[in-house]
Amino acid sequence: MDPQIIRKILDGIASGKISPGEAYHRLKHLTFENLGFAVADHHRQLRTGLPEVIFAPGKTAEQILGLAGSIYGTGADVLITRAEKAIFARVKRRFKSATFNSDARIIHIPSRYRKQPRRGNVLVISAGTSDIPVAEEAAVTTEILGHNVQRVFDVGVAGIHRLVAQQKNLSLAEAIIVVAGMEGALPSVVAGLVDVPVIAVPTSVGYGASFKGVSALLAMLNSCVPGVVVVNIDNGFGAACAASLIIKSANKLSGGKT
Repeated sequence: MDPQIIRKILDGIASGKISPGEAYHRLKHLTFENLGFAVADHHRQLRTGLPEVIFAPGKTAEQILGLAGSIYGTGADVLITRAEKAIFARVKRRFKSATFNSDARIIHIPSRYRKQPRRGNVLVISAGTSDIPVAEEAAVTTEILGHNVQRVFDVGVAGIHRLVAQQKNLSLAEAIIVVAGMEGALPSVVAGLVDVPVIAVPTSVGYGASFKGVSALLAMLNSCVPGVVVVNIDNGFGAACAASLIIKSANKLSGGKT
């Protein structure tokens, strides 16, 4: 549950616009809801700053719809990752406001409540065009988490002048997500040019010796540039969450001025 929703409920009680009974109904599943096949953690966003998210693979359409309904019922955004078109068709029938980004494979059901202005600037960079699906997963997730996102795609080390031309975007970023497969060198190059955290995402793109992303993962872990952190192979979602927490931490330190 979004903290803003709780504040609105409390303000509603104070002003008399919401009855205690209605407030109880809205808050009774505040911590979690046991659905039998899963336990939806509605307290996660209050506790960690990151919402409960549905990972689609391995779940039936009925399970996904059940979880989505539970999360949406608290007034929160619903984010379904690694989803397929067939799942989206089912979700769309129930939630008319749902959208699907086919590159990112993300279904988003926006909250019924008005959003706060976006804060913080995150730059998402992909080394190649084949890395875009993972980069889009990172970018779309970051946007849903409430941050401004700039995309810069296909600027890998095979033509480094393409990255150098992005100096303005690099200088404006407060956190940078760099997505790369093959030899995984781009995060080190980017980190050597900027003074903000760089989150490296290895992808499974590459020929045989890339070992489905293991080569890129090891290259990023062995970066000689300080400040590079690495998430798992193809984990654009995890990179977005890390970037979001970085922005929120910076916002706390600056007294909410970020």
